[in-house]
Amino acid sequence: MTSIFQRALGADFDRLHPRLQRRFGIASTDGLACVGTGVMERVWRGKAFTVPFLIAGTQRHVLFPDRGEQIPFTIENYPYLDRYGRETLTFVRTFEFPGARRRRFDATMVYSPRRRQLVDYLGTHQHLAVDLRLSVDDRGGLRIDTGEQRFREGRADFRLPGALSGSAQVHEWYDEELDRFRIEVRVAHRRFGPLFGYHGTFTTAEVDLRAAPVPAAVKPAREELRD
Repeated sequence: MTSIFQRALGADFDRLHPRLQRRFGIASTDGLACVGTGVMERVWRGKAFTVPFLIAGTQRHVLFPDRGEQIPFTIENYPYLDRYGRETLTFVRTFEFPGARRRRFDATMVYSPRRRQLVDYLGTHQHLAVDLRLSVDDRGGLRIDTGEQRFREGRADFRLPGALSGSAQVHEWYDEELDRFRIEVRVAHRRFGPLFGYHGTFTTAEVDLRAAPVPAAVKPAREELRD
């Protein structure tokens, strides 16, 4: 089966660095997952007035108000078929802050044939669906920019206006000198400015899914069919 990133990038997938091709080329039929571990050199947040918004995000593992330097980090990418039969890839990021404060930032991605792009469902209940625009830079790194955002939960089904939505930019590439992946994430609001972000490095290891199933802890509590 073709991975969701291969479908979204098309021919540009071959322009990714080979290590990123391996990382983002996994599909549910491969029997493999990819787990990265490393350190985020800096995790930051916006000004004080953004804190209540970030605290609210902790309830469903979307955003959080904690900040720090040299924060241990894990990212879990497990491919599986969701209850609707869609090829899905988890992006579960865990940050270990001092004082045993563990924060998670969860997302699951699917490819939408209707939208012809990846859709990122944020949080434990997939209540936010976000369009993703992918591109490959000159060194084979992957850039992800968010587009339209929609709220999907129960009977609620609407597009978020610009005043209520933020934008995120993710840049991931392979550092040949360090022999590690590098990542930079920045979330901002066009009116309120920077909200949240982090940057750092990590290495990856493959997990054999033939020996054990996809952990329930990385799957959302609720799956949303509407993209």
